[in-house]
Amino acid sequence: MRRDTFLKSMAALAAAGALPLSAQAAASVKMMIPANPGGGWDSTGRALGKALLEAKVADNVSFDNKGGAAGALGLAQFVNGSKGDPNAMMVMGAVMLGGIITGKPPVNLSQATPIARITSEYNVFVLPANSPFKTMADVIAQLKKDPGSVKWGGGSRGSTEHIAAAMIAREVGVDPSRINYVAFRGGGEATAAILGGNVTVGGSGYSEFAEYITAGKMKAIAVTSAQRLKGVPTLKEQGLNIEIGNWRGVYGASGINEAQRKALTDMVLAALKTKSWQESLAKNDWTPAVLSGPAFDKFVDDEFASLRATMVKSGMV
Repeated sequence: MRRDTFLKSMAALAAAGALPLSAQAAASVKMMIPANPGGGWDSTGRALGKALLEAKVADNVSFDNKGGAAGALGLAQFVNGSKGDPNAMMVMGAVMLGGIITGKPPVNLSQATPIARITSEYNVFVLPANSPFKTMADVIAQLKKDPGSVKWGGGSRGSTEHIAAAMIAREVGVDPSRINYVAFRGGGEATAAILGGNVTVGGSGYSEFAEYITAGKMKAIAVTSAQRLKGVPTLKEQGLNIEIGNWRGVYGASGINEAQRKALTDMVLAALKTKSWQESLAKNDWTPAVLSGPAFDKFVDDEFASLRATMVKSGMV
């Protein structure tokens, strides 16, 4: 084969995403983070970007934060602005599914391309250090007395902490529709509200509150896991039959072909093997939960059905 013909063939294969990673030029990745800076999606996206660089599957990674509506605003921008882009990625997860169920936005995840689930994390409920309450039992007693007087602060409507708050209300005989839930566009806003005493109890992934819990600025009163996390008691051991996890994943743009989807998947899986990603897992108390291909597609479909059933039962839908 003539050299110029060979090079043209290689270029065509690379454009289609059909070459192995070792034979492709590293990509310029555009990472959509559908939340404001400072939260779980933000830290996940930036940690993944760093790992993509370390794995040498990306030359550079740019980030675009677009918070609001449980990620639906970022999803809309991603769907409409990244069609056919083989180097575009978006961080997403259980929170986005919940937001889609409650908010019914004009865009849906089916308009983007599933790549992989990468982590799972459980929520922790915290009180401001100067709170008159000391335990979850104190919060529940006040909730039963006057549901509206307890302000639950956390991520967007439909987030796992919102669902958990509704489930707590249902478990103790309070109408879940009466809970006073204050939704924030990002983890930074929620943290500021909790530290300022503007909400009664806050909820989020443990990693987002860890430094404040350690410094004594927040008091952790319950986790949504099956076992204690960092010594914090579970909801179950406090008489509430509740366990709910917050997983996070990655999607690609709409309109990419199967070869391009595979190339993106290979990039992400390579990044998850790097030292920097392992350090991020340890630092943030993230649990590896890797799933890709048809198994991830099915998982998302099943999660939609499971979350919708839980939310209907809890009076949120």
